[in-house]
Amino acid sequence: MIPLEPRITRTDMIRCALCGNAPCDKACTRLSPSETLRSVWFSNEQTAAQFLPEENPCLLCEAPCERACVRAGEVPIRDIVNRLYYQVMPECETPLPENEKELGCDICGIPLENPFLLSSSVVASTYDMCARAFEEGWAGACFKTICTLEIHEASPRFSALPGSDGSIIGFKNIEQLSDHSVAENMEIFRRLKAKYPTKFILASIMGQNEQEWGELARLCEENGADAVELNFSCPNMAEGGLGSDIGQVPELVERFTAAAKRACHIPVLAKLTPNVANMSPAAEAARRGGADGLAAINTIKSIVGINPHTYVSAPAVHGHSAVGGYSGNAVKPIALRFIGELGQNPALQGMHISAMGGVETWRDALEFILLGAGSIQVTTAVMQYGYRIIEDLKTGLSLYLAEKGFRSVKDAMGLALDSLSPTTDTLERDTVIFPQFNRERCIGCGRCEISCADGGHQAIHLDENRHPQLNGKKCVGCHLCLLVCPQQAIVPGTKRIQRGKP
Repeated sequence: MIPLEPRITRTDMIRCALCGNAPCDKACTRLSPSETLRSVWFSNEQTAAQFLPEENPCLLCEAPCERACVRAGEVPIRDIVNRLYYQVMPECETPLPENEKELGCDICGIPLENPFLLSSSVVASTYDMCARAFEEGWAGACFKTICTLEIHEASPRFSALPGSDGSIIGFKNIEQLSDHSVAENMEIFRRLKAKYPTKFILASIMGQNEQEWGELARLCEENGADAVELNFSCPNMAEGGLGSDIGQVPELVERFTAAAKRACHIPVLAKLTPNVANMSPAAEAARRGGADGLAAINTIKSIVGINPHTYVSAPAVHGHSAVGGYSGNAVKPIALRFIGELGQNPALQGMHISAMGGVETWRDALEFILLGAGSIQVTTAVMQYGYRIIEDLKTGLSLYLAEKGFRSVKDAMGLALDSLSPTTDTLERDTVIFPQFNRERCIGCGRCEISCADGGHQAIHLDENRHPQLNGKKCVGCHLCLLVCPQQAIVPGTKRIQRGKP
């Protein structure tokens, strides 16, 4: 089985820039180091190991790839490849699937070759962009929201919270809708459907009244869209009662959904806003309006990065800023919470759920599927890493399904729902699970001791050899130490105690 934690992580290659047209590839005659490193970055180390040649070409190699790197000598390519051979490969019990048939699924009965679509945004805003994505292997695209409004974007319109590994933790945008005319977007749909008839075109639309919602839905169907997504959730189009303002009023969701359904015969999905306490009222309203499915989440209203000198938050546009939409891996826990809510709602049973919000790796996607999602949409990770991430999304999920013996994505859908409680009141509270220390991995940094002393229960101290020691009388099993350990040298132990018992 795939280990719960990867043997190799991003921290092992933290200086890798994930280059395009990477110099390391040109320097190596036996491998494509950039593809190997990319798979490791996206939690796909078992696939990376199985794509390697039968014999290790790095054993007697002088690593010209490392010297050719744009950060010469800073990325341990040879060491990572060796670890794939000798640490990861022995754990690869299931061979890579010969094809991608297990990834086949559908949206409201319309086939998808895999569950991965571009979400409505700049990454799916032109013919050429969607065509390149389809060629890379994406199953479809939710095209950037079509409207009759004249769109004039601000500059700049993006900002981000960077992580210590160089990746983006959270991403803010103040971007609005498609700046192409309705006629131009219809032409794009016709061209895409003619060239890529098996790819799924999900047309995102936003109307200003019932007539516009219906007219846009009708036009999208007539010009090749496979389904329509109703944008009730854009946080940057709230003025005048659009976007997320609609998604916060169930009556409007129901009315405009019904208008779209009356005007077309293809499936209709309602894209809901996370800027609410609970998503179910709007979701149930969409169902009453005739929606065939739901999409969630859109971005979360946010303020990012206030400049300490100008006092303006980012992105600053001529000395002013605005509340915008927050996305990226940071929002995934919030997105999962809403998808779990929709998946557990008996009033929504049978509706397709197209999930998004922080998906970067196949593991991220799997978590949404386990909560009931039938398709996955991605934007921010594509903006950061490019369409090429689809390869690791597909191969990682495909290998997981094979490991589990699942015949399709549907076999995994909703498996996490039964164990999920909306509150903590139902959890068992009488057992304490102690942490267990891996002496070989521990470097004696003392981070566990510091966190336990100042943020826990003073149950850990380092001995004279800088080895952590646990005081079982004080430990409450909170597992803060597991989370702060930079070496992943602490794991849940097998020793359990019952409170109040020796």
